[in-house]
Amino acid sequence: MKKIIHSENAPKAIGPYSQAVEINGMLFISGQIPIDPTTGKMVDGGIKEQTEQVLKNVGAILKETGLTYSNVVKTTCFLSDMADFKDMNEVYAHYYIENSPARSTIAVKGLPLAALIEIETIAIKA
Repeated sequence: MKKIIHSENAPKAIGPYSQAVEINGMLFISGQIPIDPTTGKMVDGGIKEQTEQVLKNVGAILKETGLTYSNVVKTTCFLSDMADFKDMNEVYAHYYIENSPARSTIAVKGLPLAALIEIETIAIKA
């Protein structure tokens, strides 16, 4: 049965979608952008600060279902500029230290609210 997941510690959806959906032991987290859930605003700074906030948002949603970053099996990272890849990767590596998930990184023309990064995530209850 499909279960809609919502964490007060992650930004509210800015459109007609759920933060995450859980079904059959799998968690599908919608793309997260660097909104600070306490202020509802984009974080200040560049790609490193934005990546940090995005991954904190992902972590809050994982925690809501009792999961951690170690349960993540796939991420898709969307960057507004591929020149930010190295700096994004540096922050990302602090969250996925061992047994990193499969990942795709794609450069896009634009992201919601002019974000520099968006990450969608799939995790599995092990």
